[in-house]
Amino acid sequence: MTFHILVNLASRLGVFVIIAFLLSQTATFKKLILKREIFLGEKIILSVIFGSFGILGTYMGIPIYGALANSRAVGVIIGGLLGGPFVGVLSGLIASLHRWSIDIGGFTAIACAVSTFTEATLAGLIHKRFENGKIRWWHGFAVGTFMELLQMVIILTIAKPFSAAWELVKVIWFPMTFVNSCGIAIFILIIDNIFKEQERVGALQAKLSLDIASETLPYLRKGLNELSAYKAAKIIFDKTDYDAVAITDIEKILAHVGKGEDHHKAGYNFMTKTTKDAINSKEYKLATSKEEINCTEPSCPLESAVVAPLLEGDRVIGCLKLYKVRPNSITSIDIKLAQGLAHMFSTQLELAKAENQAKLLANAERRALQAQINPHFLFNAINTIISVSRKNSDDARRLLIDLSEFFRKNLSAGMELVPIEQEIEHVKAYLSIEQARFGERLKTEFIVESSAASSVLVPPLILQPLVENAVKHGIMPKQEGGKVIIKIESTNKGVMVSVEDDGVGMSEEMLKNIKKYQASKDRIGLWNVNGRLESYFGKESCLNIHSKHKLGTVVKFFIPYSRMPVIGRENHGA
Repeated sequence: MTFHILVNLASRLGVFVIIAFLLSQTATFKKLILKREIFLGEKIILSVIFGSFGILGTYMGIPIYGALANSRAVGVIIGGLLGGPFVGVLSGLIASLHRWSIDIGGFTAIACAVSTFTEATLAGLIHKRFENGKIRWWHGFAVGTFMELLQMVIILTIAKPFSAAWELVKVIWFPMTFVNSCGIAIFILIIDNIFKEQERVGALQAKLSLDIASETLPYLRKGLNELSAYKAAKIIFDKTDYDAVAITDIEKILAHVGKGEDHHKAGYNFMTKTTKDAINSKEYKLATSKEEINCTEPSCPLESAVVAPLLEGDRVIGCLKLYKVRPNSITSIDIKLAQGLAHMFSTQLELAKAENQAKLLANAERRALQAQINPHFLFNAINTIISVSRKNSDDARRLLIDLSEFFRKNLSAGMELVPIEQEIEHVKAYLSIEQARFGERLKTEFIVESSAASSVLVPPLILQPLVENAVKHGIMPKQEGGKVIIKIESTNKGVMVSVEDDGVGMSEEMLKNIKKYQASKDRIGLWNVNGRLESYFGKESCLNIHSKHKLGTVVKFFIPYSRMPVIGRENHGA
């Protein structure tokens, strides 16, 4: 008898499981299961569903000794475990009232009704135990075993006569406990598969989003315009199965790829109220029908869309729109993809803006620093020529020619970077002016590796201020004068440039102050050189100053190969 009941319950549970599986494939049921917050109306729907499973379990029961061996508890226990106390109580009430009221009530009608309600309620309370974690199939099996044994106790306690109840329980306790516990475990596996499917879809969606983001990055780094929007929309369209993809700013369409592109054209004002709502609310919006798309073209095939705003900080700068040709066909996966892509695009556009601002700021700083250098050198050069002109007008004329040649090379084409060979010529022009003034007191020497000098680009007027400082602050205060040596040498990792003098040198305190590179009227050249070197080549290229009082000074800077512009590449100002 027990084996017969076991086999029959198991076969009928198979039908039960098939129905549960088919239900789990419906979009509505998936949405209810996957939602983190379930509202009252949705809880009632779930209660009806699981209560109906309980009723189905009753009708599929096996008559025995005036009662039923059944799987009614499976539905309501699952309802309580998944939906919580409210769903457990309501689904249990539905199934228990039905069991109590039907014609085949038998002597266990009240006991079964009470046990069904009790099992469902307890399952709802147990749900709290798993609120922060997933319910596994073995949890379901254990809960089912406990609940079914509890049902046997309730039958023995309430059903009369006790002898009949005892004979019934001896026969049904094992088949119902084992089969129904297995049924609950299987049902949880089916539910768990919904979550795993969601995780798989999420993983694929994340990979798709990252692939799209990596391909669109080179375009969106240039900002949001018609070209970058078209490239981004085309990439999304090619990588997904949407019927059309569009990107807008806050007034007009920037790009539309796919169905409807013959009349949804770049530059046209967008017509969709949903787009305006997304811009105003800063949240995604859905269009579920042709009317909500609101296209004035009668033949437009687009009938549903999800619109996600593109943000720059707290400000909306545009929208991403994913279209389908079937009405009401936007799924939760489409919404999440649109939100994910919009978020990544927003981040890319913000980074692009920040990067562009940084470049503009760096260019402005470089130009400001260079502008400070030019008048500084000009002032000193003119003073020197004025001094020479009092003694020898021919020499003054020659020096003026050198000076004009110097500035002609420096200002040619507004170049940001120049060959270091040109810098050397600048220095020679400068020194010719200074030597004309100071005569034998100033000696110079150039030690230049041709390979290093021919392959390096540097900011203009980066070397001359260092030589000027050596002459002005090192050699000239020394009564007998001295020598300035300019070296350009290759190393394994880059090119080392140094300016060395045997002048008066500096005290430790003065050197410490100078190394702070604070701008002052007589040290502006040094400060600017250091600022421009760091701006172009990084901290590794900052000036390195060594000096000893009455022994001289050495100023060096290093240009690493990894940051070194190459001659032949165009390096013009923006």
